[in-house]
Amino acid sequence: MTERSALETAAAVRAGETTALLETEAAIARIEARDGPLNAVVVRDFARARHAAAELDQRIKEGFDAPLLGVPMTVKESYDLAGLKTTWGFTEHRDFTAKRDAVLVQRLKNAGAIVLGKTNVPVGLADVQSNNPIYGRTHNPHDHGRSAGGSSGGSGVALASGMVPLEIGSDIGGSIRTPAAFNGVWGLKPTFGLLSTTGHSFPGTDGARVALSVCGPMARNADDLAAALDILADHPVVPAPPRRPDEWRILILADHPETGISAEMRAALEKVGAAFAGAGAKVDYESDLLPDLSQQHRHYMHMLNIAMTRGAPDPVRGVPTLTEWFDLADHQARNIRQWHEVFGRYDAVIAPIFGTTAFPHDDAPLTGRRLEIDGQDTSFATQFAWAGLATFANLPATSVPVATGAGGLPIGVQVIADRYQDHLSIAAARAAHDLVWSK
Repeated sequence: MTERSALETAAAVRAGETTALLETEAAIARIEARDGPLNAVVVRDFARARHAAAELDQRIKEGFDAPLLGVPMTVKESYDLAGLKTTWGFTEHRDFTAKRDAVLVQRLKNAGAIVLGKTNVPVGLADVQSNNPIYGRTHNPHDHGRSAGGSSGGSGVALASGMVPLEIGSDIGGSIRTPAAFNGVWGLKPTFGLLSTTGHSFPGTDGARVALSVCGPMARNADDLAAALDILADHPVVPAPPRRPDEWRILILADHPETGISAEMRAALEKVGAAFAGAGAKVDYESDLLPDLSQQHRHYMHMLNIAMTRGAPDPVRGVPTLTEWFDLADHQARNIRQWHEVFGRYDAVIAPIFGTTAFPHDDAPLTGRRLEIDGQDTSFATQFAWAGLATFANLPATSVPVATGAGGLPIGVQVIADRYQDHLSIAAARAAHDLVWSK
């Protein structure tokens, strides 16, 4: 891909090699030329973007500088942008117009970014593909018959197709990590609570942060991802100390008692492990420190369902009780402590975020959907066990491309680190990518 990265764009604008308006016009032209069959950038705000870029160029002449100087980008549809619709794909909210920018959008603009519009999502941000009755379906740029991932599917496609160099998504069930993996880009699910969620709420609401849910950056490389993290975080993030390849301590987690993966996903994980080991790093493929992963998955799905339905009655359990929620919080606290013990021995745990590459479009209800893995019919829903590894324990996880599978589809994995070690997660993902990419 020849398009500049976010930091390269900012450097070029800063050096006077281009302008914010020229970069904005170029990104608009890419969207207009490429997005038709992809349907990723579904809310376009080009006129205001051009005006903002022209204003920024004037400020630059007066001495203004910022990390994302003149960088054109898009954001997930679920973020509020003043004057634009925020629907989350619900037809009943198609006329809701946000009155102010989400906090993360404000921070991006303050850092010099130019927001061109918003990218597609599934209804309620509740699927691993991006399709809704307002904006339609987003298609994977590597194979238009396959999922772009979800719920930040439009974000992943906008990046992978080269339309923009930077995006922001959100994640509660892999919604940053899976689209990044399916599209062959980078995405960070940050430590829970590290980034503000104000302005990323169900349309028209302004209540409390949703349990387990986080907002985070997506990009086409590690440098842009790390820079965006620092811009977006509520407080300074612990930097990752420099490491030689032989200094890493890595746990490869390719097996889960509740779900499975494809042979090519397993081969990609083994290749990553072998590359680290070949560089002299400590690499294990099992550990007695891991929590009970079956139990973790059960508690994660229980908490996830309560959080996403705001306590609506469950067909099996009925109406959640306060005692039930407190018990889940206790299970989560114990799980967090167990993972902290894991990270006393390892710098990072590398695992799938989804058991296969991007799957064919599938309109079957999520609860009854099936997933074919190497010719075997499996339950789709059990794949959330991979996302839950980091989500339930409030851990940071970076989705990174490490291989190319059958049909030219990207293979991505997640690199999990201890709480608040978000930069370490990115650094370990960078090391994995550098060790295996094109090798």
